[in-house]
Amino acid sequence: MLKSLFHWKVLVNILLAVAVFTGLVWLTFRWLEIHTNHGKEIAVPNVINRSVHDAIKILDDTGLDYEVDSFKYDPRYRPFQVLQIYPSPGSRVKDGRTIMLKVNPKTYAQVSVPDVLDRYKGLAFRQLEQVGLKVGDTIFEPSIQRDAVIRMMYNGSTLKPGTLLPRFSTIDLVIGAGPKRNISVPNLVGLTVQEAKAIITQNLFEVGLVEHEDGGQDDSDIVYYQDPASFDVRDQGMQIDIWASKKTPAEMGAKINQLNSIYRIKIDTTVPPVRYETPVYTEPAPRVVEPRKETPKAETSKAETPKQEATKTEPAKTTFDNKPKTTTSNSTLKTTTTVKPVEKPKAKKVIVE
Repeated sequence: MLKSLFHWKVLVNILLAVAVFTGLVWLTFRWLEIHTNHGKEIAVPNVINRSVHDAIKILDDTGLDYEVDSFKYDPRYRPFQVLQIYPSPGSRVKDGRTIMLKVNPKTYAQVSVPDVLDRYKGLAFRQLEQVGLKVGDTIFEPSIQRDAVIRMMYNGSTLKPGTLLPRFSTIDLVIGAGPKRNISVPNLVGLTVQEAKAIITQNLFEVGLVEHEDGGQDDSDIVYYQDPASFDVRDQGMQIDIWASKKTPAEMGAKINQLNSIYRIKIDTTVPPVRYETPVYTEPAPRVVEPRKETPKAETSKAETPKQEATKTEPAKTTFDNKPKTTTSNSTLKTTTTVKPVEKPKAKKVIVE
């Protein structure tokens, strides 16, 4: 068995296999060196502070690829100026390596304008500042939405939500100042429904009931009645109801009279109004009564007749005790008379035997 392994033919085959394997490995590494340009490295050129167009031309001539990335805008540098480069200048890289260029853009990056319409002005200011926009002038305009954002303006034109603007752009806000008081109601009779609605909106009133005579919804119908009446004084934001018809207001006299009896109630001002005044109670001032000395007099009063319990009764007897009391003091020989008030005679009990 061992003799067969060390036979010269077997040894030749083994040597041939080793030689073939070694040759394949050498050829593989050689091919990799040629394919990857092993040993042939290129130094990254310094293109910092150059314009992006000059940097691209230099990298192309060197045999390097590039990729441009818009860096955060810095107003201290020129637009399209190369601020950073990776790998750093002087590094040795292979031919065809991609170089990353950080370039200062022409202006700030654009941001989307948030929707702040019909929102409170304080909340609108915060939302605009969060996305990097500045608030310029605040213009107050009569509106029933007090302190709410009505419109956004940019360079004198109306700005819609979602519009792209450069970061840190300044926009103006139109804010509602609240409704006005005691505004004259416009005259709508004789106009079409469409025209009446437009005038109501322009005067900052609200469109209320719109009743068509035929029950339709044709905005070309003519307004023949309105409530409140024209030239009445109302606050902005109040509703104005209108009645419309295909006919002219002159042909709707009966209907107008019927509506007047409902919405134009006349109050008789010839009769003076009755005023009900609440009496004001004032506490009388206390009276000061000076004591007076009175001479006691004997008074005779009639005795009250008690209820009869039987057939025989006796009249009640009355006694009077009006004698004055006399008191003598050891220090003075003066006599003081004390008058006892007259008591009301009491009825005596009657005993029937």
